[in-house]
Amino acid sequence: MSDLQIGLIALGVLLILLVLGFNWWQDRRVRRKMQSHFPTSEQDPLLGAGASSGAASGVTASTAAARREPGMGGDAPRAQSGQPAPVDPGSDADDTEEPDPACEVVIEINFAETVRGADLLPYMQSLRSVGRKPMRVFAETDQRRHRARIHAGESYGSMQLAVLLANRSGPLTAIEWSQAWARAQDMAERFDATIEGPDQQAVLEQGARLDDTCAALDTQVGLTLLLGAAQPAAEVLSVARDTGFVADGNRLAWPAENGVARFTLARADGAAFDAGMGGIERLYLLLDVPCSPADSRAFGRMVDVGRDLAARLRAELVDDQGKPLADGSETVIDERLQVLFGQLEQAGLPAGSERAQRVFA
Repeated sequence: MSDLQIGLIALGVLLILLVLGFNWWQDRRVRRKMQSHFPTSEQDPLLGAGASSGAASGVTASTAAARREPGMGGDAPRAQSGQPAPVDPGSDADDTEEPDPACEVVIEINFAETVRGADLLPYMQSLRSVGRKPMRVFAETDQRRHRARIHAGESYGSMQLAVLLANRSGPLTAIEWSQAWARAQDMAERFDATIEGPDQQAVLEQGARLDDTCAALDTQVGLTLLLGAAQPAAEVLSVARDTGFVADGNRLAWPAENGVARFTLARADGAAFDAGMGGIERLYLLLDVPCSPADSRAFGRMVDVGRDLAARLRAELVDDQGKPLADGSETVIDERLQVLFGQLEQAGLPAGSERAQRVFA
């Protein structure tokens, strides 16, 4: 190899090192600027009181020591709660729904000039989620009114993307955060805006802490209805509705007074009750504890409804091990669930609350 070739190779390596050094310096400068706008708190608001693990050991059909998808043979439906209604477009009142700093991280988009809602709306679909983490969009009008929805007839000076820090798919990942940041950058380029947000490492650490807290408290309790011979799905659905169940996606829900599901009923195959003409031989009752309102008879109530269904469907009600329920088991399990409800409250995740439904989804 000639001296000229060696010299060219050395020069190329030097240029690469210079480019990498310049990129590192730029990245460090940008991070410092963002941190000055969004200082990182030393204490996570969700963990202020601390969380205790092993809340209901030996009680549940599935206690999450590792992250997984909820439910039995499929995804557990997410309980629905009454969302505050957004105000009418042009109103002087602010929307009450806001980002939740305990479980969401916000990227701020500030427009150089106000942007019409009609121009923003076509891009809202791309801002619904990143990976397996949902995003919510908030905005401030040119009249400095807070909005939880973008309206075509209003103009906006800024927009906020609230990204969920953790759910049952695990904590927010670096890839998901990068995707959220890229979506914000795309909006900034389209509408001449600047973006600001917290440091990635701080975001990932906050998501990991939230995930650890939720993993220690994630509990579900299940029962099974064995119908013996297959029964027509239409007849099973009719009986369930007469008992008090209402539609909730592919499953049915037993609602509390505020509309949040106390527990759900599902086919063993995970299909909708009105899907196809096949019969049903097995049903699952599931109490998703963090997503269900606190109740002194949370499990006992599900047992009562399960026994009623069993009588109507000529079925056998068994526990998650396939054994008949032992006498007094409802009382024992409900007592243990009260401890878990208390720990959820202490951790800032009240059972059945909107925050709990977000992170335990």
